[in-house]
Amino acid sequence: MSIDPHILTLTQWLSPSFPVGAFAYSHGLEMAIQQGRIKTAADLQDWLTDVLLHGSGRNDCILLRAAYGAADDQALHAVDAMARAVAACAERLQETRLQGEAFCKTVSDVWGDPLERATYPVAVGAAAAKAGIDVSLTAAMYCQSFASNLVSAAVRAVPLGQTEGQAVLAALTPLCQQLAEETQNTTLDDLHSTAFMSDIAALTHETLEHRIFRT
Repeated sequence: MSIDPHILTLTQWLSPSFPVGAFAYSHGLEMAIQQGRIKTAADLQDWLTDVLLHGSGRNDCILLRAAYGAADDQALHAVDAMARAVAACAERLQETRLQGEAFCKTVSDVWGDPLERATYPVAVGAAAAKAGIDVSLTAAMYCQSFASNLVSAAVRAVPLGQTEGQAVLAALTPLCQQLAEETQNTTLDDLHSTAFMSDIAALTHETLEHRIFRT
């Protein structure tokens, strides 16, 4: 049986060991937990379902696909500018910008194919296009990695048991595939977010005095 090496490349890029510093970001979860909105695994699953389907998860898939299909550097810069513009607050922009820059540096250094600094989903989409990796596979695995990082943050901050965390991630995995499929024919005009509580949590986290996470 032949194994697609692209799957292994994506697994490496989106692994917790890939040096983008994902462990330092909670995407507003830390504030939601401190406010008592997330106390159980069920609370976490409900919260992340909304973030994936109606917030950053969906938007990141759209941005990733747009970056993948960018015809030239100018088009890619336009996608990146839009990614920055739709960030809900300063911390969200910091989160996507710093992870994207770290991703670009490591991919450029290791694979030898220069990537210009970009926000995280744009950087992943551009790298996948350069490597000839299927965009739907990339989008699905990117979403799962995003969800996995937030589950890990909640396991530490709620706290939740490791098994509970993995059960939540397993329940969210079909949504990651769904998002990859549903965003196939989208454009930047389809960007929007109705995950208002998540956006507000990210905004208010900026004023949190004692914190574990950067966002």
